[in-house]
Amino acid sequence: MNATMRRVVIGTAAVSMALSMAACGKAGADKKDSASSGDSKSIGLLLPENASSTRYESFDRPFIEAKVKALCPDCKVQYSNAEGSASKQKQQFDTLIAQGVKVIILDAFDAKSTQSWVKEAADKGVKVVAYDRLATGPVSAYVSFDNEKVGELQGQALVEALGAKAADANIVMINGDEADPNAAKFKSGAHKALDGKVKKVVYEQSGEWKPTVAGQKIGAAITQLGKDGFQAVYSANDGMAGAIITQLKSAGITVPVGGQDAGLDAVQRIVAGDQAYSIYKAYKPLADSAAELAVNLLQGKDLKSVAPSTIDSDTDKGIPAKLLEPKIVTKANINDTVIADGLYKAADICAGDYAAACAAAGLK
Repeated sequence: MNATMRRVVIGTAAVSMALSMAACGKAGADKKDSASSGDSKSIGLLLPENASSTRYESFDRPFIEAKVKALCPDCKVQYSNAEGSASKQKQQFDTLIAQGVKVIILDAFDAKSTQSWVKEAADKGVKVVAYDRLATGPVSAYVSFDNEKVGELQGQALVEALGAKAADANIVMINGDEADPNAAKFKSGAHKALDGKVKKVVYEQSGEWKPTVAGQKIGAAITQLGKDGFQAVYSANDGMAGAIITQLKSAGITVPVGGQDAGLDAVQRIVAGDQAYSIYKAYKPLADSAAELAVNLLQGKDLKSVAPSTIDSDTDKGIPAKLLEPKIVTKANINDTVIADGLYKAADICAGDYAAACAAAGLK
C-alpha cells in the first residue's frame, strides 16, 4: 500500500470513529435527558416512623395510595418510611429526585432539617406537599390539623378528667420531639389550656416520640416527685402514653393520662379505663387532601379548591394550606367519633379482654 492510500484509509477510519463516538454521545445524552425529564406519573410518599404510632402504616399510607389511584388511575405512589431517622429520610428523598419523581408528599421526621432538601428539589422543578408537619423550605402546599388546637384539646381533656381536683393538681408533661414543629405547637396549646386551671406543671420533659424514652422519663418523675407528687400526666401522643401507663401501673399509681392519635390500642385503653382520652385526627380527610394536592401539582391544576388558606413556616410565607379540625375522644363519645367515622368497628375495639368493658360502655 502506497503512502497516498494509507492516508485515505487512516482518514476514513478516523471519520468513522468520530461519527461512531458522536452517535454514542448523542445516545447517552438522549438517555440522560430522558431520565431528567422524570416520571410524570409517579408521586413520592415519605412518612416519618412506624414505632411510636401505628397510624402511618395502618391509615395514612393506604388512604393516600387509594385516593391517588382514584384521582389518577395510571399514577403510582413510590413509598418509603424513615423509621425514625432523619438521615434515612434524606436518602429516600434524594432517591426519589434521582428517579425523576416530580411531586413528593413529605411528612418530615425532622422538619427543621428539610430546608436545603426542599430548596434543591424546587430548583429541579420538584414540588413538595408538606404532610402533617410543616417542613422548612419552599414547599408547594401544606395539609395538617390546627396543631395548637390539638394541644389545647389535650389540656382541656386533662382538666376535664381531673374534674373538681384540677385546681389542686400537679401535672407531669411528657412532650414530643423538640425537632418536630408540631410538638412545639402541641406543647404551647396544652399550656394554654392547663396554665391557671391546674396547680402546677411540676415535671416537663421531651419523650422524643419514643415510648421507651417516655417510659424512662416518667420513671424519673416518679423517683423525683414520689408516688403522690403528681395527679395527672400529659403525654403528647398515644404511643408514649401506653409506655407511661405501663410504668405507672408497675409503680402502683393511678392517675389520668391522655395522648393523641386515637390508635386502636389507645381506644382500647380508654374503654378499659387505663387512658383518659385521646385526640382523634380524622386520617382519611387528611390523606385525601394530601393526595388531591399532589395530583393537582402533578397535573398543573390550581390548589385553592383544596387548600383555601395560607400559612407561614420558619423559612417561607404564604404557603397554600388546609387545616382540619381535631376532636377529643373519651369513653363517652367513642361511638360518635371513631366508630361513626368508620375508623374502627366496635368488634375491632371490643375483641378479647375488652368485651366486658365495651358492653359496659355501650359500644356498638
